[in-house]
Amino acid sequence: MRVVIVTESFPPDVNGVAHCALQTARHLVERGHAPLVVAPASAAGAEPDAPAPCPVVRVPSLPLPGYPQVRVALPSRRVAAALTEHRADVVHLAGPFVLGVRGMAAATRLGIPAVAVYQTDLAGYARTYMGAGEAAAWRRIRSVHAAADLTLAPSSAARDDLEAHGVPRVRLWRRGVDTVRFRPGHRDEALRRELAPDGELLVGYVGRLAPEKHVELLAGVCRLPGVRVVVVGDGPSLPGLTDSLPGAVFLGRRTGEELARVFASLDVFAHTGPFETFCQTVQEAMASGVPVVAPAAGGPIDLVGHGRTGFLVPPHDADAVRDAVAALIADPALRSAFGTAARAAVEDRTWAAVGDQLIAHYEDVLAGRRTAVAA
Repeated sequence: MRVVIVTESFPPDVNGVAHCALQTARHLVERGHAPLVVAPASAAGAEPDAPAPCPVVRVPSLPLPGYPQVRVALPSRRVAAALTEHRADVVHLAGPFVLGVRGMAAATRLGIPAVAVYQTDLAGYARTYMGAGEAAAWRRIRSVHAAADLTLAPSSAARDDLEAHGVPRVRLWRRGVDTVRFRPGHRDEALRRELAPDGELLVGYVGRLAPEKHVELLAGVCRLPGVRVVVVGDGPSLPGLTDSLPGAVFLGRRTGEELARVFASLDVFAHTGPFETFCQTVQEAMASGVPVVAPAAGGPIDLVGHGRTGFLVPPHDADAVRDAVAALIADPALRSAFGTAARAAVEDRTWAAVGDQLIAHYEDVLAGRRTAVAA
């Protein structure tokens, strides 16, 4: 099968869309298929941690004003040309909003089936950054996804949201996790001593440092006795967070085995963003055997078993985050039980398993097109 993955982001970018697109391309290659990636050009000098598993066509792009880590594709004929030259059987639209809209238009014009993967709560971002525009965001989301043969949602909350806003043909497709890279055995006592020289317990956040993530909700956790907050990631909120999270350790961007060591060395993982359609870092923490505190909103609702693998708390509630973390910090047996259950809950969610599910979705779409043509 020849697949063109049109994605709004791709490594060296570090975010959920980029990671999922990369893992999808890898799995297609491993299964003997022929993927091609179309993505915005990355910033000058930025290099991915590893070579791409397939050819990548880069489209000219500009940094998003106020958020230079995000690149926005400029109009280009390269999208349609890539679909034609690759002789695509299926177009995979990863988080379509700008480049994906052009990919959808090109696929429609060329008569190529398209599968759209919903990954970003753009309506929530509109509320966060502009205080308005939610309805306009949903109109754009509905327009591109309604044109696709199939839309894949990463969580039950995302699926319900799409259906409530009139998006047809929605099915559930969750994300995989690398349970070999992310595992409890990577716990590193030397790293723990480096991060907490006085023996504090480590509470970590991993992800982009941006307004919609609300990492400032960890301020109360920073004030808990015997706790050291560890923040991994980069983004426009970093300067303000160094002031609002006193005593926290900011490690910047971490990837690969280094990131796996950080995850496994935590005692509690705390996620604060209420707009996650899935939340891969929660799943990576669970694979690392770490109990999780996360908002009862979006993707974490499916991932975190409340009272079994962690705690779900009301979104935007700093006191609830602090109290949930404090309950885990105070009870080593509870932390251990939750961590063990968290690892067990994700052991069968490998990228191989979910990648095969994705290929089955492609095949269903192609079969549906053939049936329609025959009729």
